[in-house]
Amino acid sequence: MATFTGYLRARSDDELVALLVRRPDLATPHPATLASLAARATSRSSLDRALTWVDALVLQVVEAAVVLADVASAPTRAGLLAAVGAGPADADAVGRAVDDAVALALLWPDDDGTLHAAPGLADALGPSAAGLAPASTPEPDDAPHDPATLLADAPTGAAQVLDALLWGPPVGLVPPAGSPAGDAVTWLVRHGLLVRGDGRHVVLPRRVALALRGGRTHRSPALAPTAADAPVRDPRTVAAESAAAAERTVRLVRQLLARWDAQPPGVLRAGGLGARDLRRTAQALDVDDAHAAWLVETAAAAGLLADDGEESPTFVPTLEADVWLAQDVEQRWAVLARAWLASSRTPWLVGARDERGALRAALDPELARPWVPRLRRAVLDVLAAAPTGAAPTGDDVHDALRWRSPRSVPPRAAVEAALVDAERLGVTGAGALAAAGRALLAEASTRPASGSAATPGATPAADAAAALAADLPAPVDEVLLQGDLTGVVPGRPGEALEELLDLAAQVESRGGAVTVRFTAESVLRALDSGLPADDLLARLSTAARGRVPQPLEYLVRDVARRHGRVRAGAASSYVRADDAALLAGLVDDPRFAPLRPRLLAPTVLVADASPAELLDALRARGLAPVAEDASGTVVHAAAPERRVRARTRRTDPVREQPLPDRVARVVATLRRASADAAGDPGSAEQGGGGAPAPGATPGGAGDGTAAGAPSVGDRARAVAARRPAPGARPRTAPAPAAPAAGTPEPGDVLVVLREAAQSRTEVWVDLVGPDGRPERRLLRPLRVEGGRLRALDPRREAELTVAVHRIADATPADPTTP
Repeated sequence: MATFTGYLRARSDDELVALLVRRPDLATPHPATLASLAARATSRSSLDRALTWVDALVLQVVEAAVVLADVASAPTRAGLLAAVGAGPADADAVGRAVDDAVALALLWPDDDGTLHAAPGLADALGPSAAGLAPASTPEPDDAPHDPATLLADAPTGAAQVLDALLWGPPVGLVPPAGSPAGDAVTWLVRHGLLVRGDGRHVVLPRRVALALRGGRTHRSPALAPTAADAPVRDPRTVAAESAAAAERTVRLVRQLLARWDAQPPGVLRAGGLGARDLRRTAQALDVDDAHAAWLVETAAAAGLLADDGEESPTFVPTLEADVWLAQDVEQRWAVLARAWLASSRTPWLVGARDERGALRAALDPELARPWVPRLRRAVLDVLAAAPTGAAPTGDDVHDALRWRSPRSVPPRAAVEAALVDAERLGVTGAGALAAAGRALLAEASTRPASGSAATPGATPAADAAAALAADLPAPVDEVLLQGDLTGVVPGRPGEALEELLDLAAQVESRGGAVTVRFTAESVLRALDSGLPADDLLARLSTAARGRVPQPLEYLVRDVARRHGRVRAGAASSYVRADDAALLAGLVDDPRFAPLRPRLLAPTVLVADASPAELLDALRARGLAPVAEDASGTVVHAAAPERRVRARTRRTDPVREQPLPDRVARVVATLRRASADAAGDPGSAEQGGGGAPAPGATPGGAGDGTAAGAPSVGDRARAVAARRPAPGARPRTAPAPAAPAAGTPEPGDVLVVLREAAQSRTEVWVDLVGPDGRPERRLLRPLRVEGGRLRALDPRREAELTVAVHRIADATPADPTTP
């Protein structure tokens, strides 16, 4: 088959579906005809997009095909193997790369097995493909056929100059005249081994470079890097580290929600969380600022935190946070992990300065980057491809990603951040991908692209929560209480025990066991929450292994006796007590002067402060007050709950490949368009004219057209009668008896022009002038890009550039060429 369009027409439906799945931009918007599909597949934007995500070996293969076709002829598979320097051991890998290039329609084979580059691919690869000089570089007429033999008589330094330019870049600076290097360059230029680019540079011609390379376009095939040297962790260590990190993250997010529920931080005018609020949050959670920023961003991505939208907005927990808090640890972790994997947020940029020099804040709307979910998936893919238990370094992962997409290498800092986040979250353990991480990756690859926000607790088919639950140690529901007011939990505390210890004790250390200490402040915190002393001791007795130690019981009773001796209320606020001397001392205390305390009676004091401020001041003096309402009933100082509904967030990754069934419908439509064209001689696939072209054979011959559909060669023969006679040089073609139908589908014109530019053949072009009158000219297309055609007019010996929309029809000049 002679053309790229014919190759696409000859593909089976399954092959076209596979192409559109791998290159989804070809199906959006819906192409009308196969010619339109061919034009879109050879456009610069589509080729750039396809080349962005091919690996380094596929890129070498397509570069080799373009270079070899330019200097000699289109290569075969064997020719590509030799060009990239592949040995017998590398043949399978290079064969896989060739198959990928063909599946992506970057290369297409003809009936003889020769591989051709897609039209426009050379321009998409750039001028220096494979490190060689651009094809447009002029080459000397006396260029040697065997440069290596000529170099035997070269002056000192000539070989070193060629070695420096041989594998790219092919351009070098001219050394100073009179120096040994300058003399060597002069000799090389005189003997045709180098050409002068301008006054300061010399260029190694493409043919000379290939001859010196021994006909190879690359030193050796770019094989995928392996993690053979990466350390291998014990699976039990990986599982333990992953479970510990996951449990810690869930606990820290729970503490974050509790803190922001009691003291919601404000929203900056430009959006985001203030640096001081972030620092206070980090100190309260006992983590650094970077870790706190990541926790805040992850919780917000999961829909657990949001702006309340008030006149003075603050960040508060959402209604979804209550659902999340009611779940088990593994389910809570799964919600956070799915949100992190799909989030486009970049928390590692918090604290850095933006283009204007301002510090980036956590939850700043400007911290979203659409490529981040793809990067996280790619990093986990690299870890999943490594042997089980392997822990590749950041450099190893970055090298693997560079090989996977050499034209779109992610930033090194972003790769490191993804690995750190995965370690914090428990997706990895000891640097290796954990079982929960593998389940999360598999779950993400099978999740439907609904585009809607994930509901906390929703369980997909592949359950990452179940994988984490298998690695989590069994919860412990008892604590070893000791006489020194400490307690030890020999394992991971259960939910009820964790809640009790958070309420009545202070955690001193965590690890294989949790050590806590009971203090007067921690017991007072439990009493302030509304838990009576007897109930507190009863719960401690239930959780303790043995009885509650006497010192702890005495501590609880002593704090309970003092608790509530002083009560505060609103008058603006007041204090009353049975001890008149105690209140008299408060009035004279200089520390109370800012509150302006006043005695209304020997046992009643009022102050110009809110009840909360008054309670804090009394506690700072060493008292243990309680709040009461107007009837004298004790009111426990619990902060009111504030909830807002989470805003809809996209937690599913944006699927870059359309679903196969949608693509199948596109292919079916294209086939129907081809069938309609075969039955209607004046349809779009024919490209104009009324009756079928003379000599057209129903069934479409060698270019793979549908049965009965006219090929490009048929169209050429149909307009052959309108071609100027040999030797005549009219400026315009004779006026037709009826207006020409032209090419209804622009894709027909584009693909003909691109194929002619690639094959360096001439085409008849119908141009529409500014006055609407047609003009028929014979042109040799040079480049089709940006909606414009740059072509050479051989009859006028001039070059012109014309907008593609002014071209009504394009027909190959040789009617025998399809």
